[in-house]
Amino acid sequence: MATLRERKTYRQQVMKRLYEATEGNRLLGVTGAQLRDDLGVHEEDLAAACTYLVGEGLIEVDWATGNTPAMVTLTHQGIRIMEAEEEEQG
Repeated sequence: MATLRERKTYRQQVMKRLYEATEGNRLLGVTGAQLRDDLGVHEEDLAAACTYLVGEGLIEVDWATGNTPAMVTLTHQGIRIMEAEEEEQG
């Protein structure tokens, strides 16, 4: 079971990877398998992070059997948050 700190880190990593991979384009997405491999997280942790982010309205997920993310995309709100973070960082 992941700690709270790990769960928060996974969520941030998912958002950052999606934003980088799609260049902030809502029409593009990343497969769950690619996210899992890029981030080096277990499938259950990725699914939990995605479920949380969906609940926050930051991403959309097409789910495969077994609660595995098949395709993950940023929502408009998710893009806005990532753009704001990018601006803050310079």
